[in-house]
Amino acid sequence: MDSETVSSIQYLEIKAASLLLYQGVFRTELGKSFIKLLQLIYESSGGGAGGRVGLNCLKAYGCWFKRLAAEQMTWQDYLLDRILKDENPFTYQVQRQPFEEITAPLVAAVKHDLEALQCFYDCSGDRLRQWVESASGIPIPPVLWNSSSIETAAIDQLPLGSRKRAIATLKSSKKWPDTLQELVAYYHTQGTGQFTEYQAFTWQSGKLKTIPHPDPVRLTQLVGYEFQRETLKKNTEFLLAGKPALNVLLYGSRGTGKSSLVKGLLNEYSPQGLRLIEIPKSQLQHLPEIVDELRDALQKFIIFVDDLSFEEDDDSFKALKVILEGTLTARPRNVVVYATSNRRHLVREFFEERPRPSQADEVHAWDTLQEKLSFSDRFGLTLTFEPANQDKYLAIVRHLAAEARLKLSPEDLEFQALQWATRHNGRSGRTARQFVDFLQSEQEI
Repeated sequence: MDSETVSSIQYLEIKAASLLLYQGVFRTELGKSFIKLLQLIYESSGGGAGGRVGLNCLKAYGCWFKRLAAEQMTWQDYLLDRILKDENPFTYQVQRQPFEEITAPLVAAVKHDLEALQCFYDCSGDRLRQWVESASGIPIPPVLWNSSSIETAAIDQLPLGSRKRAIATLKSSKKWPDTLQELVAYYHTQGTGQFTEYQAFTWQSGKLKTIPHPDPVRLTQLVGYEFQRETLKKNTEFLLAGKPALNVLLYGSRGTGKSSLVKGLLNEYSPQGLRLIEIPKSQLQHLPEIVDELRDALQKFIIFVDDLSFEEDDDSFKALKVILEGTLTARPRNVVVYATSNRRHLVREFFEERPRPSQADEVHAWDTLQEKLSFSDRFGLTLTFEPANQDKYLAIVRHLAAEARLKLSPEDLEFQALQWATRHNGRSGRTARQFVDFLQSEQEI
């Protein structure tokens, strides 16, 4: 390996070590595998090609290649993607205050890191392949990973702050520090971190956990409850517009599509910044903590609680009540609660709890009882989903069958749908969905 190549590799290692803010680019598995590969190539320069070090270089290249293949992107596209998603003090501050208020040392650090990262961008996969060939002493260079690159268009035709414009600007620039204003526009518009990368989350073990593959249900698949759907869409659009939006209780019979309607909102509005966080009832005591974490994010959030009901002295009852009613801390405008329930009164009540003067231990027991019964009133909007009658059930079946392109006469479809409802779970949207799914699989086989 010639001295110029050794100097180039050493220069890249120094640049990686000198990053001040964007260290996260090399903290992913793909980033770590790249740094490991560089280190092994450099080590091979001291001991000659071939041997154990050469074999280790080949293994490291294979690991790096495999991770690129898993991500389905080139090394250059990976760098661009991580720069846009990286969470650091600069990207955090520039989302929340004007660029002019960012301190000079922080701006200087960003420019320093952009200059360093451009060196890695210029280190193509073909150059790495040649270095590995030289370090390992193999007669044939290893296979080059070459995936379709992120497409770009004319920069002026792309909206300011969009991902495509930021990528096109970096790709066309000879000096990345000069692209800082474009990056600022992107961070200020789109944000960074997991809320940019993922749309759906759940709360587990005291932290938000991403849901990489959320339910793909679409609002167009949900028929029979058009008023409820349009009302919920309008309230969600208020949220996205930054206007006051109401917490919503979706109450009604099982299988009427309450949960699917909330999930469908995510697929409809996620491009506009909507995110969905599903909270199990057992984790509701963490709600104030979750809301505080979301308060400063650019995106808008629906906290989704499915199948909500409470037992006596349930701590989660108090936590949800705090979020719905508010405290001295202002409720963030980017968060609402959408809850589904089969019960109109969310807190269970027993006849023995109804006070009688002769046996009531609590002087104001009626007040306590009314507090329980009025809990659902604390939701600003309650949408009722009545059970599906035969006409509504068949309308849902016809709609889903048309979407699935089932080859069945209308008469035969309705006859089989009614039989299915009788033998299974009764007339509901869920039953209709299960019936059509079964027919579709049957026909395809």
